[in-house]
Order: sequence, then structure tokens, then C-alpha cells
Amino acid sequence: MIAMRVRMGRLFQEIRSSWLMYAFVAPFCIVFLLFILLPTIAAIVLSFTSFNAIEPPAFIGFRNFINLLTQDLIFWMHAIPNTFKFAIIVGPIGYLLAFGLAWLITQLPAKTRVWYTLAMYAPSLTAGVAMAVVWIVIFSGDRLGYMNSFLLELGIIQKPQLWVTDPKYLMNIMIIVSLWASMGVGFLAMLAGIQSVDKTLYEAGKIDGIKSRIQEIWYITIPSMKPQMLFGAVMAVVGTLRAGSISVELTGANPTPQYAGHLLINHIDDYGFIRYEMGYASSISVVLLIIIYATSRLCWRLFGSEGEAKG
Repeated sequence: MIAMRVRMGRLFQEIRSSWLMYAFVAPFCIVFLLFILLPTIAAIVLSFTSFNAIEPPAFIGFRNFINLLTQDLIFWMHAIPNTFKFAIIVGPIGYLLAFGLAWLITQLPAKTRVWYTLAMYAPSLTAGVAMAVVWIVIFSGDRLGYMNSFLLELGIIQKPQLWVTDPKYLMNIMIIVSLWASMGVGFLAMLAGIQSVDKTLYEAGKIDGIKSRIQEIWYITIPSMKPQMLFGAVMAVVGTLRAGSISVELTGANPTPQYAGHLLINHIDDYGFIRYEMGYASSISVVLLIIIYATSRLCWRLFGSEGEAKG
């Protein structure tokens, strides 16, 4: 107790002596506490309860997790496979596209660079509006839909296809839409990282025998911007694993037809906001949190420094 009091006294003394620094950090700490840390703790606690959002939570131990892992066929047959298929395709391809487009933009003149950056980044800001204005119109199931109209004119199809309600096409459409809107903050981080690489390194590389742009990228650009590569990888992982609104916006239904576009987030929404089984939904969110943490640690090992990867 005495040691704890001494530590608390030193902490308060440090806060008083550096109050301005803590004042600048305080807004982030408050937002992090209210909207990330406390909801995460609440989800973990509720995952061990039976809670319908009306009656008080009742502690049931690991029953939610046991039911999830042994009895939830939708979780194993649709939510998990769909989520990993979606993440494995959209994550790496979106990540490589973000790096490739960022590198291409840095090769442009400075005056036009900002406009191309805005054009690439804008879809991630207006994904909801674009979904309603662009993609739903493109994949509309009647003859007025752009895709149906185009294919009918070419004679490829004989009657309109119900693209977003057909389980054969829904996941592929979700992947296309997600890739189109994947140039988010990870893309901006990579763009900033490429622009911050010391130009003298390229000159030194030419003297040491580097002869092509690909060699420059592999031996100079990527090693010089590992923090931005790491940030982009983590954002790609988190973004793809927590995606779920795309299928609902395309089909207007949750669950989607034959669970073709049913991701883990949709499974959480299904139990949490449709069935009001908040405890069970919390257990699914905890599993998702563990998956995101594990994949994020893998990204740290790939792109972080040796000390960061071990930390």
C-alpha cells in the first residue's frame, strides 16, 4: 500500500509539472476510453452473460462460447468462411493496390498529384452514397441496370440477372465494391511514406548497382517506409474483418440470401440488433477481436522492427 501511494504521488506530481503536455493528450485519451476501451471491456463482460437488452444480464459462464463453437452452424458454415474469403482477397489485393497507386501518384508532377490523390481517396469517404447512387444502379436486377443493359445488348444474357440477390454473384460483387473503396487512410499513409523517403538514397542506390524502378522499390522504398507499410497492413486487416455493411446495403437484407454475403459483423448484428441476444452477440465480437489481434500481430512481425515484433 505504501509503495502504491508513493507511485500515485509521483504520478500526480509529474502530471502537475507537465500539465500542458497531458492537456494535449487528454482529448485522445478520453475518446479512446469512452469509445474503444470501455465498449471492449463491456463486450467481454457481456459475453459471459445472457442479456436481452431489457432484463438485467444473467451470468452463464462460458455457455455462449460453447454454443458458438459447437452448435452455431451459420457461424462455421457461412460467417467464418465468408469472412476469411473476403479478407484474404480484399485485404492483400487492396493493400497492393494502395501501395501501387501511391507510388504511381508520387511519379506525377506536384501540381496534379493532389487531384489524383483526392480522386483515389474520395470513394472511401463517400462509400455509402456511392453504394446507393452507383453500385446499386449498376447491379440492378431489371433491364435498366447498367450491367444487365450492357450484357443484354451484347447478347451475352437473354434475360436480366438478379445480381445482388443471387448467391452465385453476391460475394464477387462485394469484393469488387470493397476494392473500389479500399483507398482509405492506409493509402494516404503509404503516399506520405513514399514521399518522405530520402532522395539521396536513390542516387546512392544507382551508384551501388540498382538499375530498375522495381529494384528501387524493393531495396530502398519499402525498407525506408516500414512504419507506413505496417500501418497500412493493420488498417487493411481491421477494415476487411470488420466489413459487413456492404452486403446489407447491396441486398437490403440481413441475413443475405442463403447467407452468401454473411460476414462476422453481419452475424453480430443478426444476434445483437435483430434477435436482441446481446450476450451471444458479444461472444461473437470477442472472437472477432481475437482474430483481428492475431492477424495484426502477424502484420507487426512482417513489417515491424525486430524489437516491435517481439513486444
